[in-house]
Amino acid sequence: MKHKLAQLRRLSDMVFDAQQLRLSAAARSRQESLDLLASLATPPAQDLDPLTAARADLRYQLWADQRRAEINLNLARQTAAWHEAQVETRHAFGRTEALRLLAAKKSGPKP
Repeated sequence: MKHKLAQLRRLSDMVFDAQQLRLSAAARSRQESLDLLASLATPPAQDLDPLTAARADLRYQLWADQRRAEINLNLARQTAAWHEAQVETRHAFGRTEALRLLAAKKSGPKP
């Protein structure tokens, strides 16, 4: 029984490690999209005449709005994947901890 429990613990640890990697990757992807959104907020040009600056700003804002829509769609997918990875990582952690506690209980106190 101890051998099977040790095997289960090793497998559970591997699953937990894999889930942590998946969660980290999902968090990085999500953060990259958040950074892209933040980078789209730029101040208007100061070195142009007001009319040219207004035209340039309007064109930029039109382009930036389209880009924000694309990024937000991707961000929604990434956020969903990130939340799913969090849930799965918590479950994997719970299994790992349950098996660790069970193994500790089975081995009992050492004399």
